Amino acid sequence: MIIGEAPGAMEDKQGKPFVGRSGRLLDQMLERVGFDLSKDVYITNVVKSRPPLNRRPTKKEIRACLPWLSQQVELVDPFIIALAGSTACESLLDKKIKITDIRGTWLKWEGRLVMPLFHPSYLLRNPSEIDDSPKLLTMNDLRVIHNKLKKIKSASSMAYLRSDLGSTKS
Repeated sequence: MIIGEAPGAMEDKQGKPFVGRSGRLLDQMLERVGFDLSKDVYITNVVKSRPPLNRRPTKKEIRACLPWLSQQVELVDPFIIALAGSTACESLLDKKIKITDIRGTWLKWEGRLVMPLFHPSYLLRNPSEIDDSPKLLTMNDLRVIHNKLKKIKSASSMAYLRSDLGSTKS
């Protein structure tokens, strides 16, 4: 599951998260590291409608939307949550956070693995692909998430097979 801040103009118009330029970049990056967008990824935002003048959502707007987000998390039941940008991080982790300090690190939230990422709109404003650029750091973070997800799914499959084999009578 990937959680962003709030819809932009295109997202608000279409009623879907990350469908504008940021979304296209995110999709490209996810596919480049091996995610199947139709099976592996569910994308949403903390705030469900675009704030006026595309400003950052207020704490009141975030609080109003958190029950909806909690319900989405419960229904999707993701193994891993990627938090795109500081607003998503601050909203879920409930503290002021500098994204440059925590991006790429594993955190826990309500028993789930969480990894903060740079927001794709930030990557569009900083498109360089030199060493340690935000874009390359984010690509690496997505690779780490993809590899962790494969390990979790493999371990889950093995546990299921073991329990299924254990119940078989000869």
